Amino acid sequence: MSPETMSPEFIALHSPACTAIWEIHGDEAPLWRYWGPRLPDGVLPASALRDIRPEPSFSLHQDQPLSIFPGVGMGWFGQSALLAHRGGQDWAQAITACHVEPIEHGVIFHLADDVAQLALDIRARLDPATDTLSLSTTLTNKGSAVLDVSWLASGNLPLPQDAAQVLSFTGRHNREFVPQTDILSRSLWRRENRRGLTSHDCFPGAMVTCADGSAYGAQLAWSGNHVQSIEWVEDGRRHWQMGEWLAPGELRLGAGESVTTPEMLASCSAQGVNGVAQAFHRAIRARMSWPDGKMKPRPVHLNTWEGFYFDHDLDALKELADAAAAIGIERFVLDDGWFGGQTKGRDDDTSSLGDWSVDRAKYPDGLAPLADHVVGLGMEFGLWVEPEMISPDSDLFRAHPEWALQIAGRPLLTARHQLVLDMARADVQDYLFTAIAGHLSSLPIAYLKWDHNRDLTHAGAQASFRAQVLGTYALLARLRAAFPQVEIEACAGGGGRIDAGIIAHTHRFWTSDCIDAISRVEIQRGFLLFMPPEVMGSHVGACPAHSTGRMQSMPFRAGVALSGHFGVELDLRLLTQAERDDLAATIARYKALRDGLHQGRVWQGTGDDHIVWQAHEHEGEILLIITRVAPTSWRHQPHLRLPMLEQGTTYRLSREGAEDQCLHGAWLARMGLPLPPMKGEEVLVYRIAPIIA
Repeated sequence: MSPETMSPEFIALHSPACTAIWEIHGDEAPLWRYWGPRLPDGVLPASALRDIRPEPSFSLHQDQPLSIFPGVGMGWFGQSALLAHRGGQDWAQAITACHVEPIEHGVIFHLADDVAQLALDIRARLDPATDTLSLSTTLTNKGSAVLDVSWLASGNLPLPQDAAQVLSFTGRHNREFVPQTDILSRSLWRRENRRGLTSHDCFPGAMVTCADGSAYGAQLAWSGNHVQSIEWVEDGRRHWQMGEWLAPGELRLGAGESVTTPEMLASCSAQGVNGVAQAFHRAIRARMSWPDGKMKPRPVHLNTWEGFYFDHDLDALKELADAAAAIGIERFVLDDGWFGGQTKGRDDDTSSLGDWSVDRAKYPDGLAPLADHVVGLGMEFGLWVEPEMISPDSDLFRAHPEWALQIAGRPLLTARHQLVLDMARADVQDYLFTAIAGHLSSLPIAYLKWDHNRDLTHAGAQASFRAQVLGTYALLARLRAAFPQVEIEACAGGGGRIDAGIIAHTHRFWTSDCIDAISRVEIQRGFLLFMPPEVMGSHVGACPAHSTGRMQSMPFRAGVALSGHFGVELDLRLLTQAERDDLAATIARYKALRDGLHQGRVWQGTGDDHIVWQAHEHEGEILLIITRVAPTSWRHQPHLRLPMLEQGTTYRLSREGAEDQCLHGAWLARMGLPLPPMKGEEVLVYRIAPIIA
C-alpha cells in the first residue's frame, strides 16, 4: 500500500501487525510519533507533539523531540544519527528541509541541511507481507571539501515507555548465541563489534520485551563491524539505533559523493518475541534468491570435516559416500584439505590457502573420480572453499604478498596461520572468480561451503573493513550470476557470519562448529529468533562430541538436529549397526517432515523441569518438538502449555509409539499437554492436527 497520508502533518504506514507514524514539518526531520503494534486505520495523534509538551525548566526554548534523523549540536542531546565534519567544521547538523516521496509500501524522506551542505535520503518501507520495517540512509556530501564520517545510523526507532528488557547474544567460537538479558533503565545500553565480520560474540540484533507482553526486534543486514544502542529519551521513551561501526578515516566522502548504509530490519508484535521472530523469518525468506526462484526441499547433507579433517583418501571417501547413500543422504560435501599449490598441499591448517588447485598427491586424477562417484550414487556434490583468506606459506602469497591486508611497518598478524586478502582489489576478485569458476565449470558441483576462519585486524593502510564486506558481496554476486544453480553456505568458523546481509547471497548458515547436541539446543534457539529453520545447518556429530567431549545417544543427537537443515558430520563407517539404523530412521523422518518444518510459522517456548519446545506450522497442522535437556527432578511429569493453539478447536495429537490423543485447544493452552516419562536427554515429536467437524 502507499503511505496513508491522513493530514498534511502526519504520515502513517501500516502492515497487518505493525504501524509507524511520523509528524511532518517542511523545515526539520520527521518526528517519530508511533512505532508499535497495529493501530486501526485513521488513528493519528490529536495534535502536534510540541503542542502537548510544556517547556520544562532549564531547557531550550526550541523543543527537540526524537526524530527519524536526530542531529548533533542543535539541541538534541541524545545519540545523533550522524557524526561528521569537514576539517573540524560543519560538525553540527540539523535538517533544514524535508520532502516526502511515496514509494510502494513506504516513503523516502528527502532531507537537506543547507548549512552543513548535506543531503539525506531515508528510505522507510513497512512490508505488509512480512510485517517488517526496513530503514536505510543515503548521505551525500553537497559541500566542496571532503566530509569525514565517523558514524551514520542505518535507522533510528522509538521504543515505548514500558520497554523493560533487552535480549541480545554474545558467545565465542564453538559457543554462539549465548543469551544476555539486560534491564533497560536510564543508563545507555550499547553493543559494538569491531572484528571485521559479523562475529561470534556480538550478533547484530536484539529483542526488546515490554511490560504489556509486546516485543520489538531489530537486526542489521550487514556482515561487518556494527553498533547498536538503546538510550533513554527524556519523554520516557527509548531510542534504538543501529549502523556500521566505522574505523578512523574509513568513510570520507568527496564533493558530490554518496554512501548508503546497510538496512536495519525491525518488527514488533503484540504476540511477543515469537511474533517478532515470525516476521523476521518472513523477511529473510523474502530476501533470499534460490536457484529457479524457489526453495527445493532441503537435502540431507553430509560434510566430511569431523569425519576426515585433512586426511583425504579417495577410496575411503568413496566408501563414505557409499555408506551415506545407503542411509538416504542426498548431498556429499568435501571439506578442507583437497587443494594445494605447486610447492605444497593442504595437509594441515598452516599452508596453501589461496592455491585453489587440486592436490594431485591426494587426487592424482583430480576431483572428478570422487565427484562422479557421488553423483552416480544419486547425491549432489559440494566443495569447501575459503576464498577471502591467504596462507603466508602459499604460492599465491609468494607471488603477490601485496594482496594481503597489511600496514607498512606493522607485523603481519596471523590467525589459524592465515592472513586476509584485500577484497577491495579488482585483481584479487578476478583471481578468486577465475579459480572458483574453474572448478564449478569442470566438476558437477552443486554446492559451495564458503568459510571465513579469522577476525580482521589491520584492514589496510587506510581502514577498509566495509570495503572487505562489499568486495565479498560483489564476488558472491558474480559467482551466483555465472552459476545460478549452485547453492552457497555461509560459514565463519561456524556462526561468525550469520546476518541478514550475507543471506541475500547465500542459502544456508553453518550455525556452529560445535555439534554437541546439548550445546546446540541453546545455539539453535537463539538462531531461530532471527533466521528461519530451513537455513539453519544442524548436523548429527560424533560421540563423544569433538568440541566438548560429551557423549550423547544417537536418537538425541539426531532429534536435536531434526528441525533445521538436517545433516551428518562424522565417519559413518565407524557406526554400529544400531546407530546406523537409528540415523537412517531419523533421515526418513526428516524427509517426511521437512516441508512442515521449513515453510511456516515457528514458536519457541520453555516448560518446567528442563523442558524446551518449538512448534512449526504448515498447512494448518503443527509439528511440536519437545526436548528434555536434563533429568527430571519432579515425581510427576509436568504439563506443557501450548499457547499458540486455537482455544475453540479440538486437536488430534499423534507421536510414534503412542496412541493418539484428542484434546481441546483451550485445555492445551491453559492446562497443557501431559508429557510421558522422558530420559534426561530425549526428544519427542508430536503432530498436532485440528479435528474438522
